[in-house]
Amino acid sequence: MLAAYHPEGKGLAPLGPSKDIGDALWIDLFAPDAAEVERVEAFGLSVPTLEDMEEIEISNRLHREGDCQVMTVMLPGRDAEGRQFSAPVTFMLTPERLVTVRHHSPRPFETFGSRAERSSSGSSTPVRVFLGLVEEIIARQADLLEATGRVLDRVAGEVFGEEMNDVEGLRLALRDIGQQGELTAKVRLALFTMERMLSTFIVWNGTMKHRDPQIATLAKAQMRDINALEVHLDFLNSRVALATDATLGMINLDENAVVRTLSVVAALFLPPTLIASIYGMNFAHMPELDNQNAYFIALGAMVASAAGTWIWFKAKGWL
Repeated sequence: MLAAYHPEGKGLAPLGPSKDIGDALWIDLFAPDAAEVERVEAFGLSVPTLEDMEEIEISNRLHREGDCQVMTVMLPGRDAEGRQFSAPVTFMLTPERLVTVRHHSPRPFETFGSRAERSSSGSSTPVRVFLGLVEEIIARQADLLEATGRVLDRVAGEVFGEEMNDVEGLRLALRDIGQQGELTAKVRLALFTMERMLSTFIVWNGTMKHRDPQIATLAKAQMRDINALEVHLDFLNSRVALATDATLGMINLDENAVVRTLSVVAALFLPPTLIASIYGMNFAHMPELDNQNAYFIALGAMVASAAGTWIWFKAKGWL
């Protein structure tokens, strides 16, 4: 799918299907087909395939092709089934336009078109559209971290609260914690690749002819935002680790209580079993067998031994 945007007022507006995409300031390619790739490559650009975008070599992810800056980052997004995962997104920045290539749906690419006028960098040039989109992406990562914090607050309240008294609830809490841990890992990867992209972009911007003097300042401000989010991310990771340990500890305590109960029940039957085993032996000379009350005496001994064991455990505080 191809979406094209042109400047309108202080923001961007989508180009109609009958308009020439040559007038677009930003072209967004989402899982493009061959015809859409051909339309963009008519501008002299080489649209990378998904295999090219997944290359981990820095020379493939950050390079220049003439006046075109090609930069690839890893961003969290959703697939067609709504599952969240990380996948590469490529920015192709030229003096005439910005082209983005992606094969999944990071939310900023769906919202930036209608919110470009709110960007601190504006949307008058391709490079400012690029920085505005990066700003939207950074804000999205901040939203994801805030959502993670809320989930951890809820889970911590459940785990440490009095209402959480079953193993199944603790297991569900542990699953929620694990999901948040996976999400923070995806956000960390996004912030790391974006920080590397911006540092490279700042260097390239210093060599551009007719460069905008404010661009480097805006990019450095975004890098400071990324650094602040990385600090917050470290804090959330420590909370994830604490919540995981606490939940596992609660599960172990609950399971230990079950095991302790079974152990006590087994211990209560040990003395009666010993007595029954002794008088179940088939020796020829067992004087108690001749006693008419031997059966009742044996039963009483078994009951007394079980009761004595129970009293002992109760006195020790094991029950």
